[in-house]
Amino acid sequence: MSNENFRRELNNAFDEVSGSPNAGLHDRVRSAVTQAPEWRAPYWIAGVAACVIAVLIVGVLFVANPLKRPGPSTGGVVASPSASPSASASPSAQPTPSASPSAQPFVCANQAFQPAPSGTPVISDLRTGSHGAYDRLTVEFANGMPGDIEVSVHSGTAFTLSPSGMPTTLKGSNGILVVIRGSDLHTSYSGSTDILTGYAALAEVKRIEDFEGVVQLGLGVNGPACYRVSFLTNPSRLVIDVQAAG
Repeated sequence: MSNENFRRELNNAFDEVSGSPNAGLHDRVRSAVTQAPEWRAPYWIAGVAACVIAVLIVGVLFVANPLKRPGPSTGGVVASPSASPSASASPSAQPTPSASPSAQPFVCANQAFQPAPSGTPVISDLRTGSHGAYDRLTVEFANGMPGDIEVSVHSGTAFTLSPSGMPTTLKGSNGILVVIRGSDLHTSYSGSTDILTGYAALAEVKRIEDFEGVVQLGLGVNGPACYRVSFLTNPSRLVIDVQAAG
């Protein structure tokens, strides 16, 4: 029904009522009914407009404040420390060589040593080296350390081979004789028995005797026959440092 028809029907209804109590009341009611449809539309439009404005304001604030947006989800994954590797079987213990010989004073006289013997020691290696202020002879043993060692100095480098009794002369100007009892130089050692070093202090190392458990080593020395002795373990070693002249 249109607005015009609605007003017409309403006016007819009022006209049929007899004895209107108040002429002014009739006019006020008619005026209110006539204007009512025109008032509804603005209120409805205003409500919709308010909602649209509110949505726009929220959108602007959301765009203008990107820092307040929720960050991307990490999926709830929490890093956990990697499992420690399983303990592997430790390698079998190996002998730890003892430290280098401590700095003992050099002597130019005869000395005797009785280290604690163990097993049946045999010489397994002879090594030489030059260290500036001294040259070194290292006698390495297998099966422990002999218990009787003597070191003596010689004027000159003439020695007597045993058991043949043949004379031999070493290089250098003086000599040192090393006597090792309770060992041998042939069971485990296969190197040279006459070592020419070319060093400034220790010129030559030669086997003088290897007979019935006694080993003698002759050292040809340039300059005074001054030396120092050290004993090392793991493996067992006899270390003789020959002092350089000057």
